[in-house]
Amino acid sequence: MTSRASILPAEARAAFRAGLVEPTSGWSRGYAQANVLSISREHAFDLMLFAQRNPKPCPILGILEPGHTTGPLLAGGDIRTDVPKYTVYRNGEKVDEPTDITGYWQDDLVTFLIGCSFTFEAALQDGGIRIAHIDQGVNVPMYRTNRACDPAGSMSGPMVVSMRPVPASQVADAVRITSRYPAVHGAPVHVGNPGELGIADLGRPDFGDAVEIPAGHIPVFWACGVTPQAAVMQSRPPLAIGHAPGHMLITDARDSDYLVP
Repeated sequence: MTSRASILPAEARAAFRAGLVEPTSGWSRGYAQANVLSISREHAFDLMLFAQRNPKPCPILGILEPGHTTGPLLAGGDIRTDVPKYTVYRNGEKVDEPTDITGYWQDDLVTFLIGCSFTFEAALQDGGIRIAHIDQGVNVPMYRTNRACDPAGSMSGPMVVSMRPVPASQVADAVRITSRYPAVHGAPVHVGNPGELGIADLGRPDFGDAVEIPAGHIPVFWACGVTPQAAVMQSRPPLAIGHAPGHMLITDARDSDYLVP
């Protein structure tokens, strides 16, 4: 059987289009993954300004113009079908988690493709740092924090973070490795005590799945591209469609495209 890591992006998107549903961490090694959020033209400028004011959790990799369903990051693909699972919000409330959003699509929707920390996981593995959620076969844990993002127009909300436990002896390596990928969240925003981020229980993530934290490991937190969805929940636009957390768009861009020497 072909390993998930060796599947090319177009093949991965075709598999999801055909109905396969699973988190994408570890898929298509060497290729960048992206968070997705589609929002009406009316609110798109506010979201773009929100992202510019909060580049750590919201680094924009690309934007599809109103009604467009494909672009350079998914050549020949369709943003309505090529993500394994989506989340649909109406007035900030989650109303559906479909695998195909064709029925929700509107010609005024602008789609933002936002950097994802899955992009630097291969570099962490190459540096000898194991990825707990991959090893444990679960989705990455993600948490709302007590850090408010800078608001923009109608958009406001908290920063969301993803967490990976790292051996204490390798934390400095994890910081060094990920700092070279600023377009996909870069270095961690916090290391250690989750209470300082307002996280009461690592065993109860707001998105994704809890992971076991081995002895001698420290929780390390990176800004997360689910942050715009948290802003949607707080700001309550009439319609917004995102990826289901952890179920990303696998793009044709290479991880190395976002590596800073």
